[in-house]
Order: sequence, then structure tokens, then C-alpha cells
Amino acid sequence: MSIKSDRWITRMAREGMIEPFEARQVREVEGRRVISYGVSSYGYDVRCAPDFKIFTNINSTIVDPKNFDARGFVDFQGDCCIIPPNSFALASTVEYFRIPRSTLVVCLGKSTYARCGIIVNVTPLEPEWEGHVTLEFSNTTPLPAKIYANEGVAQMLFFESDEICETSYGDRGGKYQGQRGVTLPRT
Repeated sequence: MSIKSDRWITRMAREGMIEPFEARQVREVEGRRVISYGVSSYGYDVRCAPDFKIFTNINSTIVDPKNFDARGFVDFQGDCCIIPPNSFALASTVEYFRIPRSTLVVCLGKSTYARCGIIVNVTPLEPEWEGHVTLEFSNTTPLPAKIYANEGVAQMLFFESDEICETSYGDRGGKYQGQRGVTLPRT
């Protein structure tokens, strides 16, 4: 397996792997600085869409991945999201992904957020998975933390195998296939 360069990512994006696709690293929009997004040396920096689900204990729910209670979240839409101390929020990428059968994608948080105590968690994007990526932002600090919509939040690294996988996510009919927007846990 090898990590893929910006040329490979650009070629695959032309084939519909990432939509919308930004072929360069964007650091400024309409004269204002933004947290960078778009193609990087060996990956792609994704943006966060403006729809958030902020974790709250207002309804005294229990977090149970087998029986998830959506009342544990407050829906919020905006240019930025404030995550309470020691809490988390869910969002999705602006970009829609279609992962090739020979490719595995791993997501890492951007250092700008990591240096502020904000951790991004995403499971790997498996071969032939497609959809908007649901992102989890953990605020590990004792202070409120801000996430910016439509700016870079995480970097996707693409690994291509020298052989095609025997069974892809699409073959298994994975439960998160084709997800759009923020998707809560399913069993």
C-alpha cells in the first residue's frame, strides 16, 4: 500500500471521487484568512458543513451506541459552532466522497485545531464507501471551543493498495453507505 500524491488525488477527483473539489490549498476567501482546505501534498483537507449536532445533557439521556437517543443533541446551524467544555459536536464534510475499490482513506485532525485541544475523530473510509463524512469534534479543554463552518477541519490521507480488496464496503452493503449530512449511530 502506498500513500498517494496531490496528482493522484486530482486525477481521482476528476473521476468524481471528491465533490466539490478544490484543486489547490485555499487559505483566503474574499479577502479574509481561513483555516486551509483543498489539495495538500499527500491528502485533501476537508471542510465542515454549517449543520451541527452539539452534545448536551439537558434531557438526561444515556449514550448507548446500540440504542442511541437523538435527544442527547441540540441541532445548530451557523458559520461557527461553540462546543461546551469537555463535550463534543457532530458535523459533516462539505465534500461528498466516492472511494475507489483499491483505496483506503484515513482522516487526521488539522494541527490548528489540535493545538487548541480540539480533537477530530473519524473512522477510516473503506473501499467503495461513499457519502458525506460525519465528523466528531471533541473539546478536551475546560473552556468553550469554536469550530468554523466552510473552513478546513481535517485532512484525508489516501492509501492505494497494489491489489483490489476481496470484499468492499459496497459489497457488504454497509449501514453508512450513501449518507448525507450528519449521520447518527446505527446498529
